Amino acid sequence: MTALWTASDVVKATGGTCAGAWDASGVSIDSRSVKTGDLFVALVGPNFDGHAFALDALKRGAAAVLAHSEIKDSGDYHPRVVMVKDTFAALQNLAAAARTRSKAKIIAVTGSVGKTGTKEALKLGLSALGKTHATEGNLNNHWGVPLSLARMPADAAYGVFELGMNHAGEIAPLSKIVRPHAAIVTAVEAAHLEFFNSVAEIADEKAAIMAGLEPGGTAVLPRDNAQYTRLIAATKTYAVKQVVGFGTSGDSIARLVSWSLTPDGTQVAAEFDGERITYDMIVSGRHWALNSVAALASVKAVGGDFHRAAGALSKLAAPPGRGARQRVKIAGGSILVIDESYNASPAAVRVLAETLAQMHQPVGGLLDGKGRVIMVLGDMLELGAGAPALHAGLADSLRLARVGLVFTAGPLMEHLHNALPQAMRGGHAKDSKSLPPLVTAGVRAGDVVAIKGSHSSHMEVIVAALQALAPQQPAAANGQKKV
Repeated sequence: MTALWTASDVVKATGGTCAGAWDASGVSIDSRSVKTGDLFVALVGPNFDGHAFALDALKRGAAAVLAHSEIKDSGDYHPRVVMVKDTFAALQNLAAAARTRSKAKIIAVTGSVGKTGTKEALKLGLSALGKTHATEGNLNNHWGVPLSLARMPADAAYGVFELGMNHAGEIAPLSKIVRPHAAIVTAVEAAHLEFFNSVAEIADEKAAIMAGLEPGGTAVLPRDNAQYTRLIAATKTYAVKQVVGFGTSGDSIARLVSWSLTPDGTQVAAEFDGERITYDMIVSGRHWALNSVAALASVKAVGGDFHRAAGALSKLAAPPGRGARQRVKIAGGSILVIDESYNASPAAVRVLAETLAQMHQPVGGLLDGKGRVIMVLGDMLELGAGAPALHAGLADSLRLARVGLVFTAGPLMEHLHNALPQAMRGGHAKDSKSLPPLVTAGVRAGDVVAIKGSHSSHMEVIVAALQALAPQQPAAANGQKKV
């Protein structure tokens, strides 16, 4: 196997010094998950110092350590220590070297909602066309982006990088490291308003993903979004060669023509420059359909075969916490649990409600006439002074989506609880840990139950409580569990 990095590569890229020769097959910044052959980068943060864990990383099989302070008791491991002036700067330099040596077509993704789903769609679609490297998990910040770049194999044909932010001035530096050939803004919505004065300011920050576009690059922008005009204006600030608007409006270059739920997911019809295609996905909802259109528009923009990429989307599965579906057996039948617990914003909750409304449809619906749509919602954070009104303002959308019951947790969601019609109030608790008994007592066979909240609201405890309703299988006589 070709090494991801050799000792000489790392020394050249970082300006460091090292006495030994070795090959690294990966890069890690977490000693707890370091793998054999990884280059461990000893970063220093506000509450930790990676140097304290460097020796442990070496003992666990790390190929080498990138450090700017002495590794205590390194002894025989000394030839595997690369000394640099600053490990964070060295990680950025390593990322820059990875980008410079790569001939891959690079796509960067940001947005208030939908960026991880779009990234996953791109990863799957491009993998059908060639060797593809993509951001793992949620590594989309000032540490995660250079780490993801440093992990990109030299022979990758495509690279997909998710760029996140919650303060002004964070996106542009990340884009300039990634240097994408196509940049996607999935949506601009009221998220992180605690750190911005307006949604327009959020649009300006999202637009900064175009700052690092390669010459001749393409911006893929949300045509239906209220901030589209502002995003278009920003393309003149950045050297954008081509703009592709995606959405449902008739003048979208990449247009979502229709979407419908199926028993297994979603069927999509879309047009790209007037050419219509249809494809199926095993994820559910309009938001996934729009994400896929943005992804395929980007594939087309970098010269990829978007027909083959669309075919690969039939295997697109929602990551945990981002729309994963699970059928849970309970007394009298089963419930369908939709896990959206990873994050939330007002726009994302409305989109989820729109998808849930389709559960009532005769074709593609998942209710048998007796079941109900139930939403379990936790506080949406970083919304600033308007947070109470933004929570309460969800009531009309949930009512119009024919949501049967709404369970809520947290002081902000109490405003929604009080704004709902009495018949829709499933119950409210002070926090997510106190809510499971109310939810588990309130569900019945045939229900569709969707859980959503900001990551810090810890709504995953509701998912676990619903999963625990399934009858436990008795152990077999030989001590093995029956299957």
